[in-house]
Amino acid sequence: MNLVNFFINKLPNAEGLEGVINTFFRMENYPKGTHLLKPDKFSLKLMFLEKGIVRSYYEKGDRTITHLFWQENSFFGPIESLFYNAPSKYGFEVLEDATLQVIDFPDFENLLDKVPGLEKMVRLHLVHVVKHTSDKLYALQFEDAESRYKMMMEQYPDLLLRVPLGHIASYLGITQQTLSVIRARK
Repeated sequence: MNLVNFFINKLPNAEGLEGVINTFFRMENYPKGTHLLKPDKFSLKLMFLEKGIVRSYYEKGDRTITHLFWQENSFFGPIESLFYNAPSKYGFEVLEDATLQVIDFPDFENLLDKVPGLEKMVRLHLVHVVKHTSDKLYALQFEDAESRYKMMMEQYPDLLLRVPLGHIASYLGITQQTLSVIRARK
């Protein structure tokens, strides 16, 4: 879904919003494998994923660990940079060719003032992301690997077709071998 249609579906009285969106957002296309942001770097870009899949990740020694997956119709950006003026702990990597709508965060804050209902929509989106992250943290602390796998498949039913198994295993906090055993049982 493109950003204009996303806003029309989410906001009351969104007709005529296309001109405003096209003024503030710019479309950017990235091939698979592109790092939109590396860990410990700073960016004020807020992104909306129209097509593709992106993972956020962090680095621990020589390993990269997948934090979250972002699929179509998702907003994402480096929270530490956007809200705390600090480098991001997380990087963002394109896992499929991606089409993004990008806006600089100060411009987005201006857009919040211009579009009625947008601030509420953003708040609800942030609550959804916090809930998703909280559920993942709970699962990592209290659920076994099979339960975490089942939860992931409910949230991302086509993930196995789109993402390398190593990224899925690190997202679940397990080895690829454990992931293979779980998949063989299903």
